[in-house]
Amino acid sequence: MKENIIKDKSFEFAVRIVNLYKYLIENKKECILSKQLLRSGTSVGANIEEGVSGQSKKDFVSKLSISLKEAKETHYWLRLLYRCEYLDEKMFDSIIADCDEIIVILTRILKTSRNNLEMKK
Repeated sequence: MKENIIKDKSFEFAVRIVNLYKYLIENKKECILSKQLLRSGTSVGANIEEGVSGQSKKDFVSKLSISLKEAKETHYWLRLLYRCEYLDEKMFDSIIADCDEIIVILTRILKTSRNNLEMKK
């Protein structure tokens, strides 16, 4: 099976988000913000999976655009949880770095894919 870096990274990120969600619920008794984080953080990889299996290049770009939006939303929730002192600095720095990396990769993929679509016109 061919390696797909963004699929792999987004899946591992989703696992970290689920584990962070469990930590926030069990240890910090935080239910509202963590639920938002869980939704957006796991949606990143789900949309990438759909995009990779898309019916067309346009479908691929559409799904990865949604993934990028979800990654940026996740970034927001992580920053908010940190500023509200639900996450310590070490925990925050580690997971926000993963989120930033996914945003950078998705931005590059989308730029290239959109350019390729424009060249075909």
